[in-house]
Amino acid sequence: MSYISNEKLHISEQEINMRLDKFLKNKFPDMSRSHIQKQIKDGYILVNGDSKKSNYKISVSDIIIVRTPKPKKTITEPEDIPLDIIYEDNDIIIINKPKHMVVHPAPGHLSGTVANALLYHCKDSLSGINGIMRPGIVHRIDQDTTGVIVACKNDNSHRCLAEQLKEHSITRTYHAIVINHLKEEEGTIESTIGRNPVDRKKMAAGVKNGKNAITHYKVLDNLNNKYTYIECHLETGRTHQIRVHMASIGHPVLGDNLYGPAKCPFKLEGQVLHAKTLGFIHPSSKEYVEFEAPLPEYFTKLLGILKSTAFKAEWRNNGQ
Repeated sequence: MSYISNEKLHISEQEINMRLDKFLKNKFPDMSRSHIQKQIKDGYILVNGDSKKSNYKISVSDIIIVRTPKPKKTITEPEDIPLDIIYEDNDIIIINKPKHMVVHPAPGHLSGTVANALLYHCKDSLSGINGIMRPGIVHRIDQDTTGVIVACKNDNSHRCLAEQLKEHSITRTYHAIVINHLKEEEGTIESTIGRNPVDRKKMAAGVKNGKNAITHYKVLDNLNNKYTYIECHLETGRTHQIRVHMASIGHPVLGDNLYGPAKCPFKLEGQVLHAKTLGFIHPSSKEYVEFEAPLPEYFTKLLGILKSTAFKAEWRNNGQ
């Protein structure tokens, strides 16, 4: 067996006695627990040079090596998955992505993605610039972020939108609920964003070798001085940009257990973050077009709860 990489993982004091599979899940959040357990069972994960079971409890002195085998050639398969289509023509298709849906296949998520659904819906009419694993995909949003994304049906359209992304000329606005009361009505966060040098599963602001990132935000509503409903406009599109930037100023996105508190007072499944507006120059008409995805039901319900006087009274009665 040949490998394309051998990666040594750092173990912190907080991770001592953690199960091996849980430790690896934290390091590689895009991989499913079952995929990681299979990698352990198949001998791709070594602890002090030996294979271990998934329930092995790690220690700070352990040397954990993750071996990545050369990938087998795989092709994204068409799947009959319903899509919430906002707009479609011969060049582009605009989709309102639901929560929990991954945009394109990756280790641990080889099916059930937007790309699988697009192949079924569009058949052979998808751009091929990003290869057989990401047909038509120009950009992505996180698995638990909802909202508007665009895919391209031909290479010319793909190149046109990719160039606009590169030039930061595409309009991208997001709505979010963040923790704590934001006193400033609007502001701009500018910093580098790169891989967290200590925790590989995270990105971090202010990283020396990171890429420059700019997020503009404005307050839409103060939610009982406990949370804030905001709109964010992106100049750049770095991984986890809004989540990292808002956390860096003390206002993590509600429900984001990667960059915010581990415990959430509401039954949420991931961050309260929605890609609301996407605007760009159309590849064929050369005119500016803009598309919007309405807030999902869970988001509007949560807004109602956080605005209510009952929530304010409960918050005060609990001494918060």
